[in-house]
Amino acid sequence: MRDIQYKDVVTAVKNIIIHCGTVLPKDAYKAIEDAYKDEKSLVAKEVLAQLLENADIAKNEKRPLCQDTGLAVFFVRVGADTKIIGGLLKDAINEGTELGYKEAYLRASTCEPFSRANLKDKIGYNLPAIIHFDIVAGDKIDIEYAAKGGGSENVSRATVFPPAAGKTGIIEYVKQVISDAGGNPCPPLTVGIGIGGTFEKAVISSKHALFRTIGSVNKDLEMSQMEEEIKDELNKLGIGAMGMGGTQTVLAVHIESNPCHIASLPVSVNVQCHSSRHAHITI
Repeated sequence: MRDIQYKDVVTAVKNIIIHCGTVLPKDAYKAIEDAYKDEKSLVAKEVLAQLLENADIAKNEKRPLCQDTGLAVFFVRVGADTKIIGGLLKDAINEGTELGYKEAYLRASTCEPFSRANLKDKIGYNLPAIIHFDIVAGDKIDIEYAAKGGGSENVSRATVFPPAAGKTGIIEYVKQVISDAGGNPCPPLTVGIGIGGTFEKAVISSKHALFRTIGSVNKDLEMSQMEEEIKDELNKLGIGAMGMGGTQTVLAVHIESNPCHIASLPVSVNVQCHSSRHAHITI
């Protein structure tokens, strides 16, 4: 059994939130650079250049990449041979989240669903974090973090198809979701797709797919080919950077597939804006 100090988790979480708030990850930055090189529209090319300039300014001046600093979303794999000393792991992640958002002067975005009253004084600053736990073998804790903005979350969708819909039905559905979204989620986008499982499993899988390194290849050949096909189809929509028209609407398509019931085919599409703020640490 390996002991992990509560305060070490708090500090680690705080640090990745501060870092991600101001520094665009290398994979996202490179993907936008590649999109700039490949873009055919001069207007969209200029927009992509401005997105890269914005990322440089944010990094150099330690300012938020975007005014929407998102809700904190975590996928946490907890080694069965670990023990948190000094408190609960969930509390440590929430405390680190609050400190990170406060110290980096990131916006407190959580509110009561109907009154829209901000909850920073009632629950905590940008709390509660959205945390998905999994118990795995080993004596380490893996923490994946992403800041999820409202503009991209608002256009995310899920449904359950009959099995006969197949790949063709899924591809057409994803195209419709992104077409309906237009420029609202601030493209170029990363698109996460969850296929199979149950309704909620597909949704969670589509969110987790966004955490994958942009440019990485799906280990499943069939899914990898499907990702490339969908990416090509989405880039043909002509939405372009920030909805200004162009050939580079999507930076990447990531699929997570799960076994499902013989009578259903759940599908979820989760969208992330060009400012794909994510990190992966191991404690």
